Amino acid sequence: MKFTLQNNSDQTIGLKRFLNQQGISHRMYHELRATNDYVFINDIKIPFGSEVPAQATVTIDLPAEEADASVAVSKQPLMVLMEDENWLVVDKPVGLTSVPGPSNRADTLVNRVKGHWQDINSDNLVPHIITRLDRDTSGVVLVARHRLANSLANMMQENHDINKSYVAIVSGTGLDDHGMIDAPLAKNPAGYNQIITETGKPAQTEYWKMEELTDATIVKVKLHTGRTHQIRAHFQSINHPLLGDELYGGKKVMVIKHQALHAYQLEFVDPFSGQQINMISPLPEDLKQYLATQKIQPKPLMAKLTK
Repeated sequence: MKFTLQNNSDQTIGLKRFLNQQGISHRMYHELRATNDYVFINDIKIPFGSEVPAQATVTIDLPAEEADASVAVSKQPLMVLMEDENWLVVDKPVGLTSVPGPSNRADTLVNRVKGHWQDINSDNLVPHIITRLDRDTSGVVLVARHRLANSLANMMQENHDINKSYVAIVSGTGLDDHGMIDAPLAKNPAGYNQIITETGKPAQTEYWKMEELTDATIVKVKLHTGRTHQIRAHFQSINHPLLGDELYGGKKVMVIKHQALHAYQLEFVDPFSGQQINMISPLPEDLKQYLATQKIQPKPLMAKLTK
């Protein structure tokens, strides 16, 4: 797969430094150099150690990644929201693990994406999950289709240029209209949950109150960091655990068999095209059923959330 990059500066720059600035890691640079004797600069074949003149275009050939035979192919359904040569955006259902692990190596999101790409005869069968979700959290997930997209996405995440928004239904009422939960998190050495501790990693969760119900509250949530179980642990820490979240003390609800958390929106500027990508995942059926019991209509709620 060939990519064309532009040196928009007025200065000549070394090829390695230029590619690093474009999001290509040192490791990827050495992999490219090992598989390519040259690059094209302004359509002229140039040795790999060359410099890039001001305003020049650089074309690199990125070989497809070798598929991992140990990663199984799953033909189970995959809800595709958007796909091009660089990105895949999918709607992950509740109950589907993001990546293979000891408890499930045959049917995870990675396995299903691999199966989907096999079906469309993709050159690359190595999914890079960028915005991973817990097994029982539903919603939109970004997948990079090749190593360069993965490297650029990691850079965007470090710079907070990928905006993810969630809707959660938390126990109780009385929340402020807008708030920031700023509390460090670490794994509980005696369990599977995350705990608030001064020795943990920094974690910030911003929220907006959308609807107050009889004994619960619907909130829009934005993560400023990406810690494990961050939303779940943070709302427990302010005595408003998510409905259905038994691990964090959430109230059981008949129609919701998991934490009431859904990643409904993903936004970023595509570094390849410069276009804004804004993907929306509708609420899953069980959350819709719960809202129906509360006389809340999902469509007006989603319209309010996406403003």
